[in-house]
Amino acid sequence: MKERTKKPIQIYIEPQQDDILAALARSRGISKAEIIRDSLELYFSQIPAEKDPAMGLVGIGNSGKKDLSERHDAYLSAYARRKPK
Repeated sequence: MKERTKKPIQIYIEPQQDDILAALARSRGISKAEIIRDSLELYFSQIPAEKDPAMGLVGIGNSGKKDLSERHDAYLSAYARRKPK
């Protein structure tokens, strides 16, 4: 079965919002869904880093490596090359 790359959701918007969204989609030649996705990305990009829920992940692990922040690419690359156990 083919895996979806996007997750479907259902939202309710005001009729005037839908009118504006439809007109904008027509004028840009893109779907209403694409405008909504782009709008969400813009909204998310404006969240201050300290309020980003992903920041809660910072510091929860302990690799024991003193240079992890400087060499993270090298460590990830080495991990990716390892054979699964």
